[in-house]
Amino acid sequence: MPGEGSRPAVAPAAGQPGDPHLKLVGRWDTTSSSTAYTPYWAGAYYRVGFTGRTVKLRQRNAIDLWARIDNGPVKFYNDVKGTVNLTPTALSSGNHTLQVNYQVIAGSYHGDAVFQGLVLDSGATTFAPPAPSKLIEFIGDSITVGTTSSQNARTAYGWLIGERLGTEHTQIAQGGACLVATSDGCVSLDRQFTKLNPNASTPDWDFSRYQADAVVINLGTNDAGHGVSSAQFQTAYGSLLRKVRTAYPRAWIFALETFRGRYVPQTQAAVQAALAAGDSRISFVDTTGWLDSGDLTDSVHPNDQGHRVITDRLAPLIAARIGT
Repeated sequence: MPGEGSRPAVAPAAGQPGDPHLKLVGRWDTTSSSTAYTPYWAGAYYRVGFTGRTVKLRQRNAIDLWARIDNGPVKFYNDVKGTVNLTPTALSSGNHTLQVNYQVIAGSYHGDAVFQGLVLDSGATTFAPPAPSKLIEFIGDSITVGTTSSQNARTAYGWLIGERLGTEHTQIAQGGACLVATSDGCVSLDRQFTKLNPNASTPDWDFSRYQADAVVINLGTNDAGHGVSSAQFQTAYGSLLRKVRTAYPRAWIFALETFRGRYVPQTQAAVQAALAAGDSRISFVDTTGWLDSGDLTDSVHPNDQGHRVITDRLAPLIAARIGT
């Protein structure tokens, strides 16, 4: 008789962690627990197709989240936990799609962002939803997170560009982040870009989980306030460009001039050095004049209009390079 070790693994139930029809976008921890998945960084989301007329979401503890069924309105669920009913009014019979993302505050999830599975109708099943073939990754700080915009990550330029161009999109961004590691503890994207979690030194992220077709870097706004010198910034920018290229050999990299115009010569110099070293798939993006005072919530963060302005300017540049 076959031994215990030879028994076939039991397939996960429909809609539960491990379901191959569950499309996770962004950096999710799927190895720490077989019954709960945890997203990190801003703007991670999941999408799944399901049958039946109702769907509920299992959440461990309180969390703010956004959910959209089919092409219906995006609905906000404030401070919900346990079994969250997403269909108080039953749907029509047939195939449906669900997309969920958790609300972020300055890059940290507002509550317990842990996915524990779906509750479906008796006899219902899941299916793989239609998925874009390309992905754009946006690296940055609170501006890329969407801080002060109406729906944070969902109304930030990275999310808007991905939706406009019909691509998947990730926001590897943290509120208050710097490019350079500083003695006063500013989160360093040069250091943390390769990590699963923006606030932990381990584990490393497995870049084979997905490959980006384009990467947009928007960093430098916070470094000046933490005493980062021009030389330090340029060195770190070059380091980050090399890490991005190693992670995504085919991606087109866009290095944005920060909207406040900080470290512009150093950003340009790092890009020129990469080009001189043979990396031909990289561009410096001059953002001078993109935003005015009416596009900002304060002196730093774009409002909803500002993020739309950035989207209008940047989306065509990306589309021209990756063919969306």
